[in-house]
Amino acid sequence: MPGQDTAACAYSCCFSQGKKLSHALRISAYVFSTGLLLFTALVNSHCYSHRFMQNVTLGNFWQTAWLEFYDYMEGDEWTIFLIGAALVPALAFWGFNGILLVADITGKPTFITRYRIQLGKNDPVDTKKLWKAIYTALANQFFISFPMLVPMFYIMKWWDTAFSKELPTFQWFLVELSIFTVVEEILFYYSHRLVHHPVLYKHIHKKHHEWTAPIGVVSIYAHPIEHIVSNTLPVMTGPMIMGSHIVSISAWFSIALVTTSISHCGYHLPLLPSPEFHDFHHLKFNQCYGVLGVLDFLHGTDKMFRQSKAFERHKVLLSLTPLSESIPDPPKKDE
Repeated sequence: MPGQDTAACAYSCCFSQGKKLSHALRISAYVFSTGLLLFTALVNSHCYSHRFMQNVTLGNFWQTAWLEFYDYMEGDEWTIFLIGAALVPALAFWGFNGILLVADITGKPTFITRYRIQLGKNDPVDTKKLWKAIYTALANQFFISFPMLVPMFYIMKWWDTAFSKELPTFQWFLVELSIFTVVEEILFYYSHRLVHHPVLYKHIHKKHHEWTAPIGVVSIYAHPIEHIVSNTLPVMTGPMIMGSHIVSISAWFSIALVTTSISHCGYHLPLLPSPEFHDFHHLKFNQCYGVLGVLDFLHGTDKMFRQSKAFERHKVLLSLTPLSESIPDPPKKDE
């Protein structure tokens, strides 16, 4: 009967939408949990017990280490802030990207290069184009990101919690990290869509999209205005809202920089978060604006992605077989 057919169709549509939303949320949870893997492993390597989980702080080891560092720096809060919010994240960024750059420049080791997402691209990378990207990334860090830490320092001083001698609990850090991630997703998604507006794109965001097949260092290769609005503020805002401890800020900045490097690296490596989502954005320009994909689902800016092979490959690789081999692209029509 017509009424029954209509009801069945509506039910099928709702069920399908529910499955898609559930999938988007699962991806978000997986990306977030993988980003915590290294930090959690370091904490649990020292004390993995019920007593640790019930402890007031991250653990006696970390508390003692923090107090020794604080005393060594003679309580110089500005220097401590620079080390935690600038030096440590910068070392994490360039340390991780240094490994990737070896593969990008030399095409070796094959353990990395065989996992290339866009086959035949950056194989090897254009050296002239690469140096331009490195120069811009360094300029953005030294002349934009680091100076932006000055007002942030005074905001954190106002909170009077950033340099406390008592570390936050591990449980509270996880709560903060969840809030930081949500704040970043909202601010990045809408600021990113804004710079894709035709009026702004050609003057600002086009620079970042010179790389249709990105590499890790390209994550902060951007126009200065974009680096402020889309790259830096979304990451800084969460800690400023929460009045976070400098240790939490340092860990969050490092995680954020390494995670965005992974999403731009061009390699779908085993056990790391999938970079297929953002790589597809560089390939198609008008898809996949966010970090986690939830807002893209809600706004329908991932429809083309969901119909692609990249979407089938958008998962954590748990084997040594590249997903470009196990889930290959369909043959071209002229082949």
